[in-house]
Amino acid sequence: MFTNLGAKIPKGALLVGPPGTGKTLLAKAMAGESNVPFLSISGSDFIEMFVGVGPARVRDLFSQARKMAPCIVFIDEIDAVGRARGKGGFGGGNDERENTLNQLLVEMDGFDTQKGVVVLAGTNRADILDSALLRPGRFDRQINIDNPDIKGRFEIFQVHLKGLRLSDPIEAIAQRMASLTPGFSGADIANICNEAALIAARQRAKSVAEKHFELAVDRVIGGLEKKNKVMSMEEKKTVAYHEAGHAVAGWFLEHADPLLKVSIVPRGKAALGYAQYLPKDLSLHTQDQLNDMMCMALGGRAAEEIFFKSVTTGASDDLNRVSKIAYTQIAQMGMSKKIGQVSFPSEGDSQFYKPYSDETAKLIDDEVRDLIEQMYTRTKGLLLEHREKVETVGELLLSKEVITTKDVVEAIGERPFEMPTSYKEITESAWQRDESTSVMADIPP
Repeated sequence: MFTNLGAKIPKGALLVGPPGTGKTLLAKAMAGESNVPFLSISGSDFIEMFVGVGPARVRDLFSQARKMAPCIVFIDEIDAVGRARGKGGFGGGNDERENTLNQLLVEMDGFDTQKGVVVLAGTNRADILDSALLRPGRFDRQINIDNPDIKGRFEIFQVHLKGLRLSDPIEAIAQRMASLTPGFSGADIANICNEAALIAARQRAKSVAEKHFELAVDRVIGGLEKKNKVMSMEEKKTVAYHEAGHAVAGWFLEHADPLLKVSIVPRGKAALGYAQYLPKDLSLHTQDQLNDMMCMALGGRAAEEIFFKSVTTGASDDLNRVSKIAYTQIAQMGMSKKIGQVSFPSEGDSQFYKPYSDETAKLIDDEVRDLIEQMYTRTKGLLLEHREKVETVGELLLSKEVITTKDVVEAIGERPFEMPTSYKEITESAWQRDESTSVMADIPP
């Protein structure tokens, strides 16, 4: 059909996405569905100490592929061999990796063009690949494979739950867990299903229940419980009120993420306590949303100051997060009237010089400091207004150690803002693409 219209089949496609999103699995699925020979190799297989081995392997691979044409070649982790020339470790005039890349470029679309060979490649570092590799005629299709949305997570959970002995129907558990795991990749979901089965086995359960999955999420997010950790009552009370400050601040802020669970059980990754929220799958954030996120993160520090007249080192992660949000607003998103509609690169970008003057740098620092101070004052006022509720949640945490949304509702009442927590509520409020009106929709046969 394509060739009848004069179209040419793309020669290459690059699967790009974060680790664990299923790029290699997608290539395996294509190998099973394609009904043509499928050759698979890793990018690191081309890299050898001996001069000439890498280019020879590239020639052998494509020579074999041409004999089998039509066929598909898949190169996993192509960034091992496809790094931009002139940087990324290349050195000298006879660098083996550079020679290997040059041979790959020639084989894919050089002087002797061959038909019938489609090349797929996977990488999570498309930013460091050589521009010649990404040009039309070589990898002219870049397919972005991002972390799944709620519907994608629901389908992935259904796949990984099939092998487990469950106490509830698969769909019910898949829907519940899909709504509680925003931002999780396919590998994270597989890990949670396996971890839930391990926890059920340790507890001598006959089947894997929903509570085992929730414990698995705690294990993946926060790490293992530190059962040998000894805390004084004063430390425990400080942690409880710190987490209560986060919880109550988020409870009364419209754009803050709804609370799911608060724990003061010491864990590996989450130190002395942690709160689990239900962030929405959002691509855009308004300034009000960012400010509410900052206020919620500052709730712990504010609660410590209100109830103990001093602050501890427990808020270091919170302050780090708040500083990042503030610098992003001021220096990158143009949300400051004094700085204006400009965007400067983040500190993580490798720059030998700053693209702004020292005066601008001082102005950015002052604006960030003022913004964080405003949000801290706002948070402190909010917690002072709801001081009794913070005490109630703090004492509840001290007695139970782990509390959920239901416990908070019983203690301080319903949240005054919308709180979608079920799969149906989240999916029904989301925008859906209309296949019948989309210009990219496939024509029905």
